[in-house]
Amino acid sequence: MKAVFISLLLAPLLHAAEKPRNIVFIIADDLGVTDLNLDGSDMFYETPHLQKLARTGVTFANGYASCPVCSPTRSAVMTGQNPARTRNTNYFGAPNQFYGAIPADYDPVRDFLESGKNLNGRHKYPLWPAPYLGHLPDGTTTLAQAFKKHGYSTFFAGKWHLGPEGHFPQDHGFDINIGGQSGGGPYGGKKYFSPYGNPQIKDGPPGEHLTERLGRETAGFIKANKDMPFLAYLSFYAVHTPLMAPDVLVKKYEAKRKRMGLGDTFAPEPPRENRTVHSHAIYAAMIEAMDSACGQVFDALEENGLAETTIVVFTSDNGGLSTSEGSPTTNLPYRAGKGWLYEGGIRVPLIVRNPATGNGGTTTAEPVYSTDFYPTLLAATGHDPLPDQHKDGVSFLPFLEKPDTAPSGRAMFWHYPHWGNQGGSPGTAVRLGKWKLIRWQWPERTELFDLEAVPGEKNNLAADQPDITADLSQRIDAFLAETQALQPHRNSDLKGDFRKW
Repeated sequence: MKAVFISLLLAPLLHAAEKPRNIVFIIADDLGVTDLNLDGSDMFYETPHLQKLARTGVTFANGYASCPVCSPTRSAVMTGQNPARTRNTNYFGAPNQFYGAIPADYDPVRDFLESGKNLNGRHKYPLWPAPYLGHLPDGTTTLAQAFKKHGYSTFFAGKWHLGPEGHFPQDHGFDINIGGQSGGGPYGGKKYFSPYGNPQIKDGPPGEHLTERLGRETAGFIKANKDMPFLAYLSFYAVHTPLMAPDVLVKKYEAKRKRMGLGDTFAPEPPRENRTVHSHAIYAAMIEAMDSACGQVFDALEENGLAETTIVVFTSDNGGLSTSEGSPTTNLPYRAGKGWLYEGGIRVPLIVRNPATGNGGTTTAEPVYSTDFYPTLLAATGHDPLPDQHKDGVSFLPFLEKPDTAPSGRAMFWHYPHWGNQGGSPGTAVRLGKWKLIRWQWPERTELFDLEAVPGEKNNLAADQPDITADLSQRIDAFLAETQALQPHRNSDLKGDFRKW
């Protein structure tokens, strides 16, 4: 009896000892949900290292970003809160950015016009976009700070784009910051090649490739910290524009494009056109370079005996760029892409490897998004949740333990009160089970889609399903009220029928 009692006391400790103690979190920039080659097929893109990760991890068939653009999603990962709540609803640097409290003299029209980005003139905008906070909210306990309090060494490499100087990674819990600054892309120096013109990363030899460098730095950190718990956050600038890659890879995909007989085809997605085929050689080269950098990180875990004590997450910050800026990829069968509230703008690849739960090579149908990483990683490493911080996140650890569990059926929300550079317009969306409702603020309309029947969101069922439409619309109202979400402003200069503008 005494032995049984002792074993019961020791069981929680033994179970805790089995939990992974390290985290490698990898987030790509603008990588679309169909941009990974996970089955080794003769797809145009090649991602063998991420294919290997999928064979040893759980793939989420319904992985989402918390916003169709980058900064809000990155904020959601760091805070565990919906961007509507943190007021981080647009990419930082866009029109109508503010810091701290909204100024008493805030004028959305003036700020928007003075930004120099209203290329169509004042009378062309039926709505002035909502203001948004241009840094993480004061008082936030970030993901890095939470793990730092548990004795973790914390490392950041790559794109930050979550605030100006004073709000960099080192100001939010990261011991090391390599490359993280205010900008959303590698726009200094020679961009993706050294010299980088980025004060947060030392230049390498002339011509060194940024994507490879970030992978190498992350691998070096893993080796240096193999004897203590760590959080390594690798945030690629790739595959964001500018579209650049090593020449040898570009030539490889130019030849492959020719061999496969691929061209460039587009379909209407008013007011833009949407790419419909994977065929962009430079973009494919950028994907392979990113995959190779991931391989460096995975090799470092293996070589240092850490593969079985480290959780690995791979995801993206928004959908693939398909309607603008070169339109280098397609998200089909999902509609549109980055900057849109349609599925192509918010669905992203998501693979999670948790050695404690195994289930390698499996897929789960549970819909999850960026707010969920915070509570999941705490739970998976045996640490207590912080519900006052990750208010909008839900741990998906049960779906790593049993991937075939039926989806939970919770509601998920997206609020984007801005004009997307890629053609999208202001609106709010909710997904509940198979149903997704988008309430657009211009032109004013409601769209309801059955994602199981038509994942491409082509059949608007709002008129055919009035009860479901009313229920989901009411849920949006409650969400907007509870988060005190900021909204666009009506353009009083616009004459005539607002809905037909």
